[in-house]
Amino acid sequence: MATYIIIAITVVLSYMCFNNQDLFGKLAFAPYRTIKNNEWHRLITHGFIHADTTHLFVNMFTLWSFGTYIEEGFQFLGFGTIGYLGLYFGGMIVASLYDLIKRRNDPYYRSIGASGAISAVLFTSIFFNPFGKILLFAIIPIPGILFGPLYLVYCQYMNKKGGDNINHNAHFYGAVFGIIYPILLKPSLIYAFLSNF
Repeated sequence: MATYIIIAITVVLSYMCFNNQDLFGKLAFAPYRTIKNNEWHRLITHGFIHADTTHLFVNMFTLWSFGTYIEEGFQFLGFGTIGYLGLYFGGMIVASLYDLIKRRNDPYYRSIGASGAISAVLFTSIFFNPFGKILLFAIIPIPGILFGPLYLVYCQYMNKKGGDNINHNAHFYGAVFGIIYPILLKPSLIYAFLSNF
């Protein structure tokens, strides 16, 4: 249920911001303003707005695909909805910390989208089901345990290359958080992960 609520709010706010630059400016992640003006809400609100319908659709489809599975798994493990929301919003915040520090003196830097949070959800699903299939380029099915490292290497490569207006740092750190978070909740899960091999 939480996944569907997050999707609904994200779709509504994203569409509102498509035609409202003032609202967009108030919700986007802007490290300079976050620190200088104590606008800490931006660490969360940026995840509810997107650049265009394609950006929104890809993120929400990925969230729906993996979020419902993880939300159900968290209920089964006793982590509940609070545990799931901790994964989603924790991933969103952790994914922003690198740029919060690096870009704190750049008044022009902006970042939007739920990609950090969704990377966290995706990588938690890999943690629970490492041999589950993930569609590479939405076409080629590969096991999550292979997709994960390739994705992390790709994020680092694209971050160094730059120039595509995608926050690859957020993807990377959100993904790392998604692997660590279940272990923080229940350290014995590391044995369940290793037993898959």
